[in-house]
Amino acid sequence: MVIKNVNLEIVCGITSKLPDTGQPEFAFAGKSNVGKSSLINALMNRKAYARTSSQPGKTQTINFYHINEAFYYVDLPGYGYAKVSEEIKAKWGKMIERYLHGSKELCHVFLLVDIRHDPSANDKQMYQWILSQGFSPVVIATKLDKIKRSQTDKQLRAIRQGLSMEKEGILIPFSAETKAGREEIWQLIDGTMEHRREH
Repeated sequence: MVIKNVNLEIVCGITSKLPDTGQPEFAFAGKSNVGKSSLINALMNRKAYARTSSQPGKTQTINFYHINEAFYYVDLPGYGYAKVSEEIKAKWGKMIERYLHGSKELCHVFLLVDIRHDPSANDKQMYQWILSQGFSPVVIATKLDKIKRSQTDKQLRAIRQGLSMEKEGILIPFSAETKAGREEIWQLIDGTMEHRREH
């Protein structure tokens, strides 16, 4: 996929009305610090367009990045961060819920989990919840470069099992460092766009 232009076009706060973009949307969900901004930057082919932060819980808005004027990457607030008050957590939860429930253009939800750890209770909840909204989440196992190659299969199995993934569920290991997995994600997005054009 050739990324010609990228534009952070819409930023939705807790009370903002959700936009009707009229174009395919691909949403990214994951707990704080799982590497969501790094993944989005890699998929935009930009070094630091999506704000990365060493301070988890930084993304408190839903950010719509317009790609090639053809579709959107939608960055959802990270969940499960301990230092945020319950009240804010509940608001973020509602915000994500409102988006997943209300977007007319949402094609895929990518759920990011850290390949080094078994899925957390939050990850499991999010996975089940995305399923209950009628989507089959594409699971992206981030930080692939942080484990030995020999551990990859074992960790991927643990993620499949931990999330009780469907057999045909897609699981893509990804590294922001080496860009491993990026092509596969792009292909998936391309395939979806192709499918939409035909229908």
